[in-house]
Amino acid sequence: MTIEIRPATPSDAPQILAFITELADFEKARHEVIASVADIERSLFSEGATAHGLICLRDGVPIGFAVFFFSYSTWLGSNCLYLEDLYITPEQRGGGAGKTLLRHLAKIACANDCGRFEWSVLDWNTPAIEFYKSLGAQPQEEWVRYRMDGKVLREFAEGN
Repeated sequence: MTIEIRPATPSDAPQILAFITELADFEKARHEVIASVADIERSLFSEGATAHGLICLRDGVPIGFAVFFFSYSTWLGSNCLYLEDLYITPEQRGGGAGKTLLRHLAKIACANDCGRFEWSVLDWNTPAIEFYKSLGAQPQEEWVRYRMDGKVLREFAEGN
């Protein structure tokens, strides 16, 4: 089975919102999703949009997405990539799609000279926490945030 990652387009907005809703269901927070398709179109695809979307496909069928943006570290004096959301449908997990999507993001971070690749995870989401640790990401206990930087980021992006 072929996994493909591509930039999201405005026509993906309904699918992205569906994935966001599935993710919110998993996180027991569906009631907090107020975004509409129009909101997704505007925030991800309008001129000057600061967030970016990716679609993950298996054999041409969308199975997940990621939304990210660039932040800045004053301590590093460089941009950073922050992963806002990553979601793979439950029936597609365990087949390498999540790792492929994260590696694609790591490559974007490296190509943009980012000093860090960061994201947050709910403290009860043990499968995600173990998955991230298996990739070399380290928890930032005071923030419950995960980070790849330096050698780990570069090695992960290169597939090592």
